[in-house]
Amino acid sequence: MDRVRAQLYAIANIKKKRKLGDSSYMNTLAAIDYAKEEQRVEPRLYPQLIKYMGSKAKIINFVSESIQSIYNGGVVCDLFGGAASLSGALGSTYPVLTNDIQHYSSLIASVYLKPIKSIDSELLIQDASDYYKKARSKIAADIEYEGFDSLKEFNEIEERNRDLINQSFRHHYHLFVKNYSGTWWSAEQCLWIDAIKQAIDKRVKNKEFGQAEYALAMSTLLHAMAYSSQGTGHYAQYRDAKTVSSMLDINIYRQKRLQDLFINKLDQMIVWSKENVIDLNHSITTLDYTDCLKKLNGGTVYADPPYAFVHYSRFYHAMETLCLYDYPDLQVKGGSIVKGRYREERHQSPFCIRSQVNGAFVNLFSGVKKAGANLALSYSNTAMISLETLLDISKITLKSNYEIWVEDLDHKHMTMGRQNDRSRDVKELMLLARKK
Repeated sequence: MDRVRAQLYAIANIKKKRKLGDSSYMNTLAAIDYAKEEQRVEPRLYPQLIKYMGSKAKIINFVSESIQSIYNGGVVCDLFGGAASLSGALGSTYPVLTNDIQHYSSLIASVYLKPIKSIDSELLIQDASDYYKKARSKIAADIEYEGFDSLKEFNEIEERNRDLINQSFRHHYHLFVKNYSGTWWSAEQCLWIDAIKQAIDKRVKNKEFGQAEYALAMSTLLHAMAYSSQGTGHYAQYRDAKTVSSMLDINIYRQKRLQDLFINKLDQMIVWSKENVIDLNHSITTLDYTDCLKKLNGGTVYADPPYAFVHYSRFYHAMETLCLYDYPDLQVKGGSIVKGRYREERHQSPFCIRSQVNGAFVNLFSGVKKAGANLALSYSNTAMISLETLLDISKITLKSNYEIWVEDLDHKHMTMGRQNDRSRDVKELMLLARKK
């Protein structure tokens, strides 16, 4: 590993000399290029856990190569971790500091960065089954998706599920069955979400799970939620059964056994973790990006901030709620809870607000400069801010202390839609800033 890092550092110096017009690099350039090819750091193959808009999983080679081109030691800081693709791909190569203000991101990153000790999946699911049975016995309403012969009857079942939001529950683990039944999940699936969460928490309380085991089990539950959801991959709004066709499609997801998705993935993840995860002094934080940069001293920052006017906290609020399990107040408009069942208090990113986005990038570049770090900044041509403006801000803020250039890659961006506009052609750009 030290040899690889030394090689990357040598390459960085060679490139720097070439750009400065120093011809001394010519004698060793061929040998360095050969060694670079031989020692090239390949991204690790890793299992993805959730469906996530803007995930860099499909272009991780481009991201990895960009980071390698400017890396000269220290940590690689993933400033906006999201679904933790960078931790998954590069967590066995570099010491990683992964950060995101959303708590679910920290749990997923932990799966890729922190080794586990032991998890008895059979006992875990048995406890969850016991909790499920007790909670199910408290619901008198007919919530089963069986025996319907028409669209009208199916929607009556949906309404009985959704009406559980008006029921009072005396046991603690009822957040999902109360707030989300008949939305992205059926009441049956929500009962299992609550029961599995209770079984996981029991192991934490009994000190059977450390942070790594807790994070892996919770991330697997996020996976089961994602692949049983009747939505389009996010939780901005669930679908209504307006036609027979949509009813049949929704019912496919209503019939999925969330507990099976959970236990099957958990067993896979336990094996993968034990075979692949090593701790290279990784660290995980849930800070605002400006506060995270204040903790950094050197290294290389990878930044993939949101670029659209919609906030990720709106699309993934249900995941955040599971991780916090804090019974949040739900957003109300016109005297009624909004269809999306959003948390009343959600993070609002300045990168998604047109009047604040320029200032947010000034803060980002300033933080990188103060940390003395290099920067690889992902950018797409669908962003709220133009590349020209972004370059102007970077040059004004970083000034003459950095060498700045842009590389590009064409790819399709998944929009998480089920019908039209499922993907868009996007030019993915990487703004690279290397400290001189």
